[in-house]
Amino acid sequence: MVSVENIHQAAARIQGHVLATPFVESRTLSEIVGAQVFLKFENLQFTASFKERGACNKLAQLAADGVRGVIAMSAGNHAQGVAYHAQRLGLSATIVMPRFTPGVKIERTRGFGAEVVLHGDTLDAAREHAYALAEQRGLTFVHPYDDEAIIAGQGTIGLEMLEAVPDLDAMVIAIGGGGLLAGIAVAARAAKPGIELVGVQTTRFPAMFNAVKHTHHEQGTSSIAEGIAVGTPGEHTLALISSLVDDIVLVDEGDIEQGVLMLLEIEKTLVEGAGAAGLAALIRHPRRFSGKRVGLVLSGGNIDPLLLGAIIERGMVRAGRLARVRVSARDVPGVLAQITAVVAEAGANVDEVHHQRAFTMLAAQNVEIELVLQTRGRDHLAAVLAALRAAGLQADSQS
Repeated sequence: MVSVENIHQAAARIQGHVLATPFVESRTLSEIVGAQVFLKFENLQFTASFKERGACNKLAQLAADGVRGVIAMSAGNHAQGVAYHAQRLGLSATIVMPRFTPGVKIERTRGFGAEVVLHGDTLDAAREHAYALAEQRGLTFVHPYDDEAIIAGQGTIGLEMLEAVPDLDAMVIAIGGGGLLAGIAVAARAAKPGIELVGVQTTRFPAMFNAVKHTHHEQGTSSIAEGIAVGTPGEHTLALISSLVDDIVLVDEGDIEQGVLMLLEIEKTLVEGAGAAGLAALIRHPRRFSGKRVGLVLSGGNIDPLLLGAIIERGMVRAGRLARVRVSARDVPGVLAQITAVVAEAGANVDEVHHQRAFTMLAAQNVEIELVLQTRGRDHLAAVLAALRAAGLQADSQS
């Protein structure tokens, strides 16, 4: 089992090769969720993920033992960490990734000189292929989470968090395979035995939750938090989390989307879905953490730009800042100009217009116009609708 001594040794081994990231309070998020929230900015690492720590610790030991070639399985962040530190240490690296891996992670991994093999639609399928290639090519397999050196490397985050803020009441940490939480749990229990440790998983990938709590929640096929979309928990990580962690909570996809958007808007920092899981837990379970000093790890920032765009747009819809409005009116010259003039006078901006005559149940002399509007929020949207109705138009918003 990993000990705190292993983590201190890892800290010495990786010093100067990974960033000791900031761990600071977010006053605005604290006000919103009702807890004192501290953020560990692991998305500022060179490869934009905490995975560098475990990879650096493991590969440094392998290089010292004379190993020249490694292989890993990863949806992206472990891949980049292994590829980058293998290149730095003069090791060859082969990375097996599931086919669903975002293109940004694939290209960055290749950019560090690794050979990328795309195989399977799940992490489990990619893992089996990586094991087969390791045997065929005589490569050393570097597991993304179920490895003592990897766990010890990730545990250095816990040391840094409690060194910076010794009076933390709780840490809320995302779980995929469990390497991050397992390492942090070992470090935190040694430094502050009474601290509350809470893991977070998505409802679509509750493997560790099921294993620890002996439940049988069904597993989904995809998640916007692909970094923690792990179907099988590790043996080492399960043992450590079962013995050291107080609780595991589940969050929905919408909670994670909201967390990504809040961190972008409030903290001006970009995280991927897995990186927002801790904040998602505070959003989903505010009473659970009310009034406590809570540490979160922004575990990574490698998000697909198209996914980020969709999250931003969906968040604007939920906030009423992007709204779809349907207006019914007589089909006469100038009616569209009248509608847009009312919208402009009310201070909203027209994003899209769809003029519908054929596919409607209205009378033949009427027209249905669908507008997508940019507003300042739900109150402003209500004011725009009121202005349209005051102008003699039938108007309603659509979800």
